[in-house]
Amino acid sequence: MRGEVRLGTLLAGIEVGIAGGTQAVAPADGEWGVLRLSAMSSGRFTTEQAKRMASQTAPPARLEVNDGDVLAVRVNGAQHLVGAALVVRGAASQLLLSDLMFRLVPAEGRVLPGFLGLLLNSIDARRQIRMSMRGSSGQFQLPQSAVKALRVPDVPLEEQRQVVAAHAAFERRITALERVLSKLAVAEQAIVAGAMAAAPSTVPLGSWLERIEAGKSPLAEDTPAGDAEWGVLKVSAVQAGWFKAAENKVIRDSGLINPQYEVRSGDLLMTRANTEALVGLACIAHTPPPRLMLSDKTLRLVPNEEVADPGFIELALLSPRVRSQVKARATGTSASMKNISQAAVHQLLVPNVPTEQQRDVVEAVRVSRKRAEATRRQIAKLRSVQQGVVEDLLAGRVRVPEVASAEAA
Repeated sequence: MRGEVRLGTLLAGIEVGIAGGTQAVAPADGEWGVLRLSAMSSGRFTTEQAKRMASQTAPPARLEVNDGDVLAVRVNGAQHLVGAALVVRGAASQLLLSDLMFRLVPAEGRVLPGFLGLLLNSIDARRQIRMSMRGSSGQFQLPQSAVKALRVPDVPLEEQRQVVAAHAAFERRITALERVLSKLAVAEQAIVAGAMAAAPSTVPLGSWLERIEAGKSPLAEDTPAGDAEWGVLKVSAVQAGWFKAAENKVIRDSGLINPQYEVRSGDLLMTRANTEALVGLACIAHTPPPRLMLSDKTLRLVPNEEVADPGFIELALLSPRVRSQVKARATGTSASMKNISQAAVHQLLVPNVPTEQQRDVVEAVRVSRKRAEATRRQIAKLRSVQQGVVEDLLAGRVRVPEVASAEAA
């Protein structure tokens, strides 16, 4: 096992970014911007996530973010995100560090930037960060002193390079699989768009439906239903093409349970009320657990399957052409909550694709999604193995040549 050092001994400094003075729009070419925390939310740097600086006059250039910078989240409403770190790759010019994040400056000859990022994201460092963060619900922060006090493995520079290289090898494999996912998504969109573009006309969605059923929202605890308990769906249960059964609230009063509203396998669901970006999303509930009820913010669309395939209606509702109609027909004075009426759903215009062709499109998408799901499982498995390998390397339980031998086997 390795010895330990305080992280502060590996740093030349910790910098905090600029506060305030931004607009809720992205900077245009040639303008200065400040990074949003969402630039770090995926674990990889996203250069597009930035806010325009209100004043473009002589911002502090020392706070410009550059490739190779090690950034860590300083403040966040979610505890598990505080302290999360990454190494910047693909930075755009004229983007400044936010006051919601740290830039950790490695001490030359003591620690590599890539290795510093791995240290901060290690299981033991995350445990220490959780114990040392301050704040209450909705706003948690990590003091600089707590960052410097983190106890981390003391690893020689040459071995740091080997650990970073091992991590990078996993990243290359994962990135290749993510490219496969992107190509599958593009292909799926092309399948649907091609079928819709070829349609000679449009018809009202109502002509494909037997009826629309709305749920109820009884008084319920904000706790998911357990086995043998009834629950009512949250609006977040209906995602774009994905049913999240775990998004529900338990119903304790048996008098409020109505089996008429129970979600059944194959149900086509749609959100009646949500934010402007999410209202009207649709999905099919494939094999949902029993005892889940529709809420008053979810609709069940019951198709006439002689003229329309439920899977095709789902794809049509999620297409840009129909999504724009949903947004235009949704009512409400605030972007934070919009509603679409059953009458407006009936009036949505969908491409008049013959039923048999609809089924062909649905089957092609099903095959594509099945492959995508298998690819996601591969990525998840690689991520798990990657984490385990890096943790073993950091702790000195294995060495890089041993990892290489195990990989080859």
